[in-house]
Amino acid sequence: MSRTIRLFALLLTILPAALTAQAPVALRIAAEEARQGAASDGTFVYAIDNDRIGKYRIATGERVAQWSGERRLFPHMNSCTVVGPTLVCAASNYPDVPQTSAVEIFDTATLTHLRSISLGIGPGSLTALDRHGGKWWAVYANYAGKGGEPGRDHRYTLLVRYDDAFRQEQAWTFPAAVLGRFAPFSCSGLGWGPDGRLYATGHDRPELYVLALPKAGSVLELLDTIVIATNGQAIDWDPKVPGRLWSIERGQSTMVANMIMTHRR
Repeated sequence: MSRTIRLFALLLTILPAALTAQAPVALRIAAEEARQGAASDGTFVYAIDNDRIGKYRIATGERVAQWSGERRLFPHMNSCTVVGPTLVCAASNYPDVPQTSAVEIFDTATLTHLRSISLGIGPGSLTALDRHGGKWWAVYANYAGKGGEPGRDHRYTLLVRYDDAFRQEQAWTFPAAVLGRFAPFSCSGLGWGPDGRLYATGHDRPELYVLALPKAGSVLELLDTIVIATNGQAIDWDPKVPGRLWSIERGQSTMVANMIMTHRR
C-alpha cells in the first residue's frame, strides 16, 4: 500500500466526527421564558423556565398565554412534554440537597397548574420526563459540584421507567462516552424519537445523543451523536412535523426547531 493511500485511509478514520454536518434549523422563535427547555403540541410551542411557561403559536411566533408560579414552590422546572390536553413537566429542588423531585401538570389551553405529583427524595434531580409505550420515562440527573450530593457525581445519572402510578419498573445508566460529555453536569433533555430510539442532550454541548435500550445489562447503548444548533438543555419532539425537534438557546432566549433525520423502525 502506497504512503498516499495509507494517509488517505488514516484520514477516513479520524475525520468523520469533524465533518459531521449540523442538523438544519427550520425555525427560531424568541421567548423570554426559554431558559430551561421547550415542548410542543405541533401547533404551539411552550418555552420553559424554572417558574415560568410561555405558550407561543408556531405559525406566527406570537405569545398567546403565560404562567408564572411562586419560586419557593417551583424552584427548578427543567423540561416538559405534551400528553393529551396536558403539559407534563419534570421539576426538582435544584440546587438544594437532599435532591427532591416532582411532576408538575398544566392545562395546555390555559396554562393553569392542575396538580403536582411529589416523588420525594430520589436517585437524583428529575430533569426529563417522556411518555412512551404506555410508560413514563424519567431522567434523574446527578452533578459533580453544585446541586450534587456527596458520593454521587454525573456518572450516577439514571433513566427510570415507571408505570402509571410512578412505581419503578426498570432503570438504566448512561454509557461512559456520553457521561464524559455530560461532565461535570448531567442529562438535561430526553425523548423517544419517531424511530423508536432515545434522544438525549446534556447541559451545555451542541450535541444530541442517539441511544437504545440494551439487550442485556443496565447500560444504554450509544448509537450516534448528532451536531445540533443549540447548547444542550431540554428537548421535545414535535408530534406533527416529522423529524422536528425543539430545543433552546438559553443565552439568546430562543426556541429552535431542529430538523433531525431519524431512522425508520
